[in-house]
Amino acid sequence: MNRIIPLFLLILFLDGCTPPQAAIPSVEYSDHDISGQQRWSDATRSIVAAARRQLGTPYRYGWMRGYEGFDCSGFVCYVYKEALGKKLPRTARAQSRYVERLPKSELRAGDLLFFDTRYGGNGPVNHCGIYLGNGTFIHASSGKANGVTISPLESGFYKKRFKWGGRVRRYR
Repeated sequence: MNRIIPLFLLILFLDGCTPPQAAIPSVEYSDHDISGQQRWSDATRSIVAAARRQLGTPYRYGWMRGYEGFDCSGFVCYVYKEALGKKLPRTARAQSRYVERLPKSELRAGDLLFFDTRYGGNGPVNHCGIYLGNGTFIHASSGKANGVTISPLESGFYKKRFKWGGRVRRYR
């Protein structure tokens, strides 16, 4: 019995940043999906390109080592460091404090998105991704897609769990 409790606590701890596996939708992506964006800055192009290069990289909780794997916040950290040389905080919740919150209608490619995947949008931030434009975002998913994937922001799963989006305003 004394061994079961620590094991149970470890499993609960490792559950962070993980939506339920059966509920994760994914979409195919092409260059045409983001063609509606007007006049991307060099920074935006760099962020999107760095993120897209990681498509298919496996999900690994607590990791941010490129081809070896990412969790959601590790993926965002890696992309911003790779694209802009900027270091962001390591957790989704801490990253959420580094953005200027914006209405969905004002989000642009390269902005960060934050979700509560545990409590249906009523709990704290525990998942993040990078907005690509036209209602899609790229993120490291531990669910059915299991890795860096592109998903629709307005899908049933993410629509209900979306907390806010915003533009990075400061760096460590």
